[in-house]
Amino acid sequence: MADPKGFMTTPRQDWPRRPVAERVRDWNEVYVPGALLPVISEQADRCMDCGVPFCHEACPLGNLIPEWNDLVAREDWRAASDRLHATNNFPEFTGRLCPAPCEAGCVLAINQPAVTIKNVECAVADRAWAEGFVPPRPPDRLSGRTVAVIGSGPTGLAAAQQLTRAGHTVVVYEKDDRLGGLMRYGIPEFKMEKHHLDRRIEQMRAEGTKFRTSTAVGRDVTAAELRARHDAVVIATGATAWRELSVPGRGLAGIHQAMEYLPLANRVCEGDLEVSPLSAEGRHVVIVGGGDTGADCLGTAVREGAASVTQLDIYAQPGTARDDDAEPWPTYPKLYRLSAAHEEARDLGTAPVADADARVFAASTLRFTGDDEGQVRRLHLVEVDARRSPVAGTARALPADLVLLALGFSGPDRGDGLVDQLGLAMDPRGTIVRDRDFATNVPGVFAAGDAARGQSLIVWALAEGRAVAAAVDRRLTGSSRLPAPISPYDRPMSV
Repeated sequence: MADPKGFMTTPRQDWPRRPVAERVRDWNEVYVPGALLPVISEQADRCMDCGVPFCHEACPLGNLIPEWNDLVAREDWRAASDRLHATNNFPEFTGRLCPAPCEAGCVLAINQPAVTIKNVECAVADRAWAEGFVPPRPPDRLSGRTVAVIGSGPTGLAAAQQLTRAGHTVVVYEKDDRLGGLMRYGIPEFKMEKHHLDRRIEQMRAEGTKFRTSTAVGRDVTAAELRARHDAVVIATGATAWRELSVPGRGLAGIHQAMEYLPLANRVCEGDLEVSPLSAEGRHVVIVGGGDTGADCLGTAVREGAASVTQLDIYAQPGTARDDDAEPWPTYPKLYRLSAAHEEARDLGTAPVADADARVFAASTLRFTGDDEGQVRRLHLVEVDARRSPVAGTARALPADLVLLALGFSGPDRGDGLVDQLGLAMDPRGTIVRDRDFATNVPGVFAAGDAARGQSLIVWALAEGRAVAAAVDRRLTGSSRLPAPISPYDRPMSV
């Protein structure tokens, strides 16, 4: 460690956000440009270089966090980039989008604010691009084997890059018109500007990865055709089958899934549309679901000029401190966290009836009611207890012209026919069954990411991509030098 007393002398300082009044007028990232580098070396100095660094265990990628913290503290950015990229293909993605379970596992977090691991990671990645430390790395020679990767989200891209660098000819098939999966059309621009994604894709093209967009496997190309063309197939389509809310009034106009709403806003940012057909401008918006997708809808609706925005969370409002009995260190605790979108909603007063910022906690939707034209106008809710049972006398209604359902995802979408054409075995959760080598019941077909694991974090998606690449490489060549950070059965640390 560069400064043995850094964790005692230096307080935690996060990457500052731009003023709310400024950032809600545009779609740029919420952080102050250039404000991270001046503080990041001191923040890296807070790392204690623990004898047993639990941040390694908390991160499924096995990031070498104390090593690159020490290198950043010494301002050896090239070496820090090398150590960061040794375990993470796309650290500029995780440095912006991951909720940082590594920080929950930081030993310093036992009784102090954790090291700003996520900010250090993002700073190293951005500096690496600025200094030219991440050139394309095409393979020295080709194996003569070809691999199809279905899906260009974080799992698919990580698997494709690893397999390409191992010498295989990789083709990524993406059903949308642009690459990136949910990172392209699900993650709002204010959380990650898409030039970060475009830059990585160009790096992959230069390395030899081939891409086929607007190609839905199962519909535009049959599963049989794909298997005939390639020596192996990796299914990395994600978990895009959204969960429904079956309550009276669900069929009213103006009630949409989050993933019907968010892609349209992203297409406005891409220049495809002048205005989103589902724009929240001037409308009373209610978001059902308290997770990250709901927060993405919240920040988007605020930028579109909604008359009001309220987010419903069925869980009780969590506390601000870890419950050492229920969620002891180093597990990732459920805490009251103020995302950029919630900060904006709080400061702008988008939901005067909310418990905190724009959220109403311990709330369950009873039904929707509408006008004579069949347009939703009100959402009726009730407070619930810890068992999700209604609390008598707490029923009320909220004005709602636009309702967005952000209830999570259950598994891969079967609408394209891929699962049925292959005859894949599925588990009761609706995800693809695989063995310890990521192989499905169909010879030569592998499954990774949310399609098989279920809805999870971006770091788990990347770890799955890297691990399935090692499994495919081993199946094709008999052995592999590619790292495999996780097995299909690994799960986050828990009590």
